[in-house]
Amino acid sequence: MSNEQPNNPLHGLTLEMVVTRLMDHYGWDGLAQRIDINCFKSDPSVKSSLKFLRKTQWARDKVEGLYVATFSTQSPWGNGQ
Repeated sequence: MSNEQPNNPLHGLTLEMVVTRLMDHYGWDGLAQRIDINCFKSDPSVKSSLKFLRKTQWARDKVEGLYVATFSTQSPWGNGQ
């Protein structure tokens, strides 16, 4: 097992897991209010969001930053431990 990023709160999470958890927490409207990108505002889906975020680093950085800010005090797996 690699220890390259021991302090990275996103270590071990896929972008799909990040987007799905944020969407479950905020909903698409809440995500669109927090991050003003069309993939959250116009006919949003996890698939379309992933396609955009994989090509657009600044947007991915914002999504990952929101994830860290939202869940940094919780386990990344959502069980609160």
